[in-house]
Amino acid sequence: DPQRTTFLLRKQWSLYSVTPLYRFSDAHLRDYSRLLSAFIAAEKQKGLAGGGGGEGLAVEVGVELDVKVAISSLPELKGSNRDQAAVLVQLSLRPSAFSKNSEEKLIWSGCFCSVSGDDLSENMREDFTCLPLFLANGAESYTAIVGSWFQKTFDCCFHRLAISPFTLSWMAAMWTGCKVDKTASAVELVFSVPCLPQPLDISYAIHPEDAKALWDTVQKTPGEVTQEEVDVFMDCLYSHFHRHFKIHLSATKLVKVSTAIASAQCDGNIKFLQSQYLTGVLMLLTELAISQIQ
Repeated sequence: DPQRTTFLLRKQWSLYSVTPLYRFSDAHLRDYSRLLSAFIAAEKQKGLAGGGGGEGLAVEVGVELDVKVAISSLPELKGSNRDQAAVLVQLSLRPSAFSKNSEEKLIWSGCFCSVSGDDLSENMREDFTCLPLFLANGAESYTAIVGSWFQKTFDCCFHRLAISPFTLSWMAAMWTGCKVDKTASAVELVFSVPCLPQPLDISYAIHPEDAKALWDTVQKTPGEVTQEEVDVFMDCLYSHFHRHFKIHLSATKLVKVSTAIASAQCDGNIKFLQSQYLTGVLMLLTELAISQIQ
């Protein structure tokens, strides 16, 4: 059901890699919701009692807020039958008795998933659950609290998942070659210039039809992408830019790629823009998360 995954689209998600969860069970999601809700309440009280000192993660939650936790299974986010069903964590604000607005307000979402993550789960013991990719959307204070509870409860570790310039160049090439139904947006590459007193970024936008035409001349076998093809594609873009502006982009650092398929940044933030390519992008991100764990 594609409608079940539309919540992922057009939002900025922070990426994390997660080591296998010990003794996690889909059968106990309702119990986990209750326990996490109690943990958030306790962290809030701890933060308030500390007056904002110490860790103070929950101070931002606010004294008047009553947070509802919902943890559910999302089997739609799987790459194969061997993948573990994704797990969705949602935090909402319950309306207060004095509020005119009686609807709950979603304030934070997190999603554990493994899309074609067979490499990690093949030799895993039965009491471990492999969900190596975690996506978070919302305040970092909630991400810290939820992550802390999962780490304490299931003996796992979270690490921010950075995206290297090498991987960003692959994303630029692969996503440029994808067909989209609607009018495609420009392909934008953002480069950071090193060794300057003040930060300086260079934004390079290419018309989507021009970028697709270039990729079609570079790609030798449709449906396959090689390192050589990615290198040629990027070199052609660099040469075109140098011809007009006399700047060597090869001496800079690629920090962001935006296409009609998705937008990704080197600091590990991503925005999904096309539902039909969602599984493919998550498959690539799962592979990155697994490589960081191993």
